[in-house]
Amino acid sequence: MMGATCVAALCAPAQAQVAPPFATLLRQTADAPRRIESEAEVRRYEGLARQARARPNPTIGVLTENVAGSSPYRGVDRAETTLQYSQPLEIGGKRSARIAAGEAGVAASRARDHDAKIRYAYDLARAYAAADVADQRIMLVEGEVEQAQNILRAARVLVDAGKEARLRALQAEAALNAVTADLEGTKADRIAAYARLSALAGVDETFTGLSESLLTVPVAAPAYGPVDPMTSSSFLAAQAEREAAERRLTAEQKRAIPDVTAIVGVRRLDYENATALTAGVSIPLNIFDRNRGNIAASEAEAQAAAARLAMARNDAIAEARAAGAQIAAAQSRVAAAEASQRTAEETYRLARIAYEAGKSPLVELLNARQGLGAARGIVLDAKVASFEARAQLARLQGRTLSGGEIQ
Repeated sequence: MMGATCVAALCAPAQAQVAPPFATLLRQTADAPRRIESEAEVRRYEGLARQARARPNPTIGVLTENVAGSSPYRGVDRAETTLQYSQPLEIGGKRSARIAAGEAGVAASRARDHDAKIRYAYDLARAYAAADVADQRIMLVEGEVEQAQNILRAARVLVDAGKEARLRALQAEAALNAVTADLEGTKADRIAAYARLSALAGVDETFTGLSESLLTVPVAAPAYGPVDPMTSSSFLAAQAEREAAERRLTAEQKRAIPDVTAIVGVRRLDYENATALTAGVSIPLNIFDRNRGNIAASEAEAQAAAARLAMARNDAIAEARAAGAQIAAAQSRVAAAEASQRTAEETYRLARIAYEAGKSPLVELLNARQGLGAARGIVLDAKVASFEARAQLARLQGRTLSGGEIQ
């Protein structure tokens, strides 16, 4: 029992470092920094929208006149005290324009948040796949190291038997050293890939392994359908931002209209022992500040938002057209690369048999080993390209790799 407890205690941290399946990891990263930032922006615009509905505050003032002057106003007998209430009145649709701008800002922030969620899922999938690729590249290079070691042993056997010159053993040893150096570089790339995945997921402890491989996860059947570029999250976000910019421009134009302030007061006349009402209206003169700078800035912002919308539309159309073709091409590329790998494996097998039998030179075996390693690398690259195409299609459709829609 004590031994089992110790084993469980030692294995628990290692298991905690293994990244869960991608769908689970995506659900668990709701508090990742990128997700929190995007959601905080939505709350910020919701607060601004609530503030846009607020009306101007009234002003209450007390004014005393005809006191502490020269005779007959030396004392306070002739004092006139006025209690005044002032209320600014927004005219010209200023408040409604401000409210519309606030609501459009909230809609734009929500569209950006939805686009950010989709892009985060896409980036997280790519980081997850990059860690998977790093693992598989290590396996490939380790296989090349093992093959190079076998070639070196075979070369030394032939050298000892006097059937090969010592130079051949040195050549085989040099080839082994080269692939061993590649292995060390591949291990460093793996550490970097897992560090990026952990940082993107917002976890404190770096992952050391994966629970599944995304390179072989198929896209759900509905996700293979045509992509409507006008429904992509990036286009909808740009469209909402243009609408918000136009609403802000209207609000700034309305701000140039002067406000009217209504004034109502009660005046106490001490000398006459009487009370009187006062009323008035004040209107500012737009002589110096006509809000022209803010209007010009809003016009430029609206033009920039329209340009971004046009670019987003063009990008969405291009990506939608390319999505289906890229998936079909990637699948054909994988099939062709796997066929080439099978040929390279057979070539290496025959070259090794021939060399060990003394019927072919070492250089042919080394070339066959290099060709096999290159073929395996091409297969892995083809699978990565296929994954990239599937991930891009899922991003355009606002879905995860498994076909679930991102809310």
